[in-house]
Amino acid sequence: MDVLEAIKTRRSIGKVKQDAVEKEKIEQILEAGTWAPNHRHTEPWKFFVMTGEGRKHLAEAYADIAREELRDPDSEEAKQSLRKQYEKAFRAPLVIAVAVTPNQDPQIVPIEEIGAVNAAIQNMLLAIHAFGLGAVWRTGHPTYHPRMKQAFGLQEKDEVLGLLYIGYPDMPVPKSSRASIADKTVWLDN
Repeated sequence: MDVLEAIKTRRSIGKVKQDAVEKEKIEQILEAGTWAPNHRHTEPWKFFVMTGEGRKHLAEAYADIAREELRDPDSEEAKQSLRKQYEKAFRAPLVIAVAVTPNQDPQIVPIEEIGAVNAAIQNMLLAIHAFGLGAVWRTGHPTYHPRMKQAFGLQEKDEVLGLLYIGYPDMPVPKSSRASIADKTVWLDN
């Protein structure tokens, strides 16, 4: 698949089959991530690959985070809500948590480390698409919660930047469009 075609045809696929993703493909997806540009070659990414029962690390973190916001954790409604949060980790047969572990050299600009990891995630999404797999990049409040860091043994300076839910698509590829580049571009040529 041509890279420009991959960029234009890749979509978030939120519904996937529970069929296992082959380990060789997972390794190539991770490898694609490591080829992202990164200032001063710090390679500030860390990947946590969860399959099978390994997804419980994520499930328990989701439930613990949700539990903090409950008024009556013993109510039937609360138990159902916690079960729903727990089950989020099992929406795909493969989940990869991607974290930034910023270099502490004072000459390194922290936001560049985050940018590098986001570029790694994009590389991974393109590799996933090239393999005929589907994925969705999830973020949101739970992703940045301290309990999520704890789930993956991260340090205070580290951050989870995304959860990639990956599998074989079980839905049609959504259509998409973008604004004209003319609406988003300023040419400074004089």
